[in-house]
Order: sequence, then C-alpha cells, then structure tokens
Amino acid sequence: MFSKNLLWASLTAFGLSIGTASAAMPTHSSGETSQFQAIEQPLGLKVGVTLGGIALIGLELWWFLFSKTTVKSNTKGE
Repeated sequence: MFSKNLLWASLTAFGLSIGTASAAMPTHSSGETSQFQAIEQPLGLKVGVTLGGIALIGLELWWFLFSKTTVKSNTKGE
C-alpha cells in the first residue's frame, strides 16, 4: 500500500510539472490568427473551479485508496 508521503510527493511533482509546462507555453503566436478568442474569467470563478477540482480529486483518492469496506459473510449458520 502506498504511504502518505509517497502519495503527497507524487501529487506535488505532478502539480509542479503541470504548472511549469503551462507557464512555459506561449499565450499566442505572432502572425497567426485563431478562430477562438480568450475570455477573461473572474478570479472568484477560477478559484471556485480549482477548489472544486481539488476536492473531487481528493474524494476520488480517498474512495479508491483509503476507504475501508467491511465484507459480510454470505454463509448461513453452518
């Protein structure tokens, strides 16, 4: 079973790799036009969506890695 330190280290490394990859990407290329136009979103909406995503990821990790279920025996008084 994974230890909590390994799990947090993996999540941190993944977050840092995503953050550095998106920071290095250019926002637009000169000379090319795009059919899509960027729409600036309010900060509250960005924070809400980010926190909601983090909460769902945490719930999924808990569900598959940390939840403990009890198994009931199906045998009748042998």
